[in-house]
Amino acid sequence: MSLRAPAPGSQFVIPRGLGLSYARVDKPGDEPPPEAGVVDVAVLDMHHGYANLGHASIVESLLNYAHEVRQRHPGAPAVRVISYDVRAGLAIPSDPARFPLVVGSGGPGALDPRDNDGVSASSQGIRESAAWEAPLFRFFDGVIASPDTAMLGICHSFGLLARWAGVARAVLRGPERGGKSAGVVTNFLTDDAWAHPFFGDYFAENGGPEVKVLDSRLFDLLPTGAGMARPLGFDGDATGTNRGEAVTMLEFACMEDGKVPRIWGVNHHPEIGHVNLQRERLERMWANGGVSEAWHKERLTALAEWNASAATEQSLQRTARWTFEKPLSFHLERALGS
Repeated sequence: MSLRAPAPGSQFVIPRGLGLSYARVDKPGDEPPPEAGVVDVAVLDMHHGYANLGHASIVESLLNYAHEVRQRHPGAPAVRVISYDVRAGLAIPSDPARFPLVVGSGGPGALDPRDNDGVSASSQGIRESAAWEAPLFRFFDGVIASPDTAMLGICHSFGLLARWAGVARAVLRGPERGGKSAGVVTNFLTDDAWAHPFFGDYFAENGGPEVKVLDSRLFDLLPTGAGMARPLGFDGDATGTNRGEAVTMLEFACMEDGKVPRIWGVNHHPEIGHVNLQRERLERMWANGGVSEAWHKERLTALAEWNASAATEQSLQRTARWTFEKPLSFHLERALGS
């Protein structure tokens, strides 16, 4: 079975009897209270209403992973995925310790909301208040202080985690870097990834440091040398054959046993999933008139490149499996199967 997730704000009908549900928090005060016998998983929606494939992919994946875990553990608690409209709605989860798992999505514009004036190219038409930043960073403080709460930050959320931790600064990709990085690109795993008890298996299965990822980003994140985070991946240089300067994968905290990542982030999109599913979702969005022609064409191009060869797709699926599917499934198993 594969559940289909909603666009933000829409209703999502889940078959009865699965012990799964979905809730949307569009503004402060909409957050549903905890329920006995229900494990809540949080999604930080950073899209500000911008057309995207990522939010639905994240919600859908979490529901499907939770369903698989519940099938293995009869009598496990029900699971509710709660999506928070952080940037447009100023909706922030109230208690980090409530959630065994949090996933932050990608999103448009500059990583500092003060730079999103709706006019500059890096804002991508987004004009926003910075009012959400301080409470979100306090939420991150709570996540790092809650040993039973895991978090994955994807793309924009990865950049926010890096800014919060002070470990990297965002630099707009200029012409010398080829502008926006979009489509399938090469990243390089680090020696720290090779030595990692969890990601070392990703390195070994891959057969070396060079991996393929699906990109859609305007900014490079350049390490500051400050803060506490383990660099696990970097981008490629201008030739695409050597490691570049921008960090693309970080671990901010691991579980107490030191083996599994607890807070980690990636500057690519492992959530997008199988190419055929995304093409179907993309065409449905285009048919419904909710996206621009330019956005539609860019995503079609990325999907076409993704499907260019079996080796490319295998590498992308390997990246998604080790940076997204396996760790998220582990944390859901931890929350439901114990």
